[in-house]
Amino acid sequence: MMKLANPLYYPSAVLVAGVSLVAGVRLAKVPSGVMLPVAAAIATVGASIRKSQEPETLNLDNPELASELLMVRRQAKVVAERANELRQEATRLLTQSTQLDVLAAVQFACDRAGELPAKIDELSRRMQGSDSLLSVGDLQKQLAGVEMKLRSSSGLVREQLTKLVESLQRNIQLAREGQDARQAQVASLSTLILDSVSVLQEMQNKLRSSNLIDAQTSLELRSLSDELSIFQENVDLLVSQ
Repeated sequence: MMKLANPLYYPSAVLVAGVSLVAGVRLAKVPSGVMLPVAAAIATVGASIRKSQEPETLNLDNPELASELLMVRRQAKVVAERANELRQEATRLLTQSTQLDVLAAVQFACDRAGELPAKIDELSRRMQGSDSLLSVGDLQKQLAGVEMKLRSSSGLVREQLTKLVESLQRNIQLAREGQDARQAQVASLSTLILDSVSVLQEMQNKLRSSNLIDAQTSLELRSLSDELSIFQENVDLLVSQ
């Protein structure tokens, strides 16, 4: 969705609106009361288009971190778009009464994946400025929360949480060495997001090429939905402070 922009920051948009106003009033003989709001709309739309064409920027003290975070934001948007497409496809294909549980699991996982861009945007806001550097204490709190979940987990959940524990331990070591642990945090997020893309693709392949009435296919779809949800839970743990 295109965000509205202030035309005063985009002189070319104001110029086009001004020309449209003069042409409408003097040449087309349109009443000024009609043309004024039209010109204002033209200026706003023009400014918004110009704004959308500008490269994304982040006000971070670490240029490399800013670049990596922008990449993760783009990845998150891709996941959200793919998840929405998968949700619609699953709703169209899983229509039997015996498939409702599987459909609900797929929809829930896709909804969670669709929240990714907002989570990354929130993290971006928290990372603004040098005072946002992750402290050892912040990271240890994150690690303690993950380890608590790890003690009561099993199977795939335990496997993914173990990877997250290892990632947080590396981040803590970086922070202790005085390095910017935010880059390691963003790299871990990128890995989770790319894993989510892989699972979404596998789910889509199952929907399109498998016998959806088959019980084994239903189990596999449910398992993949659970895996996708686990990735989103780990994202929550990673972006929390």
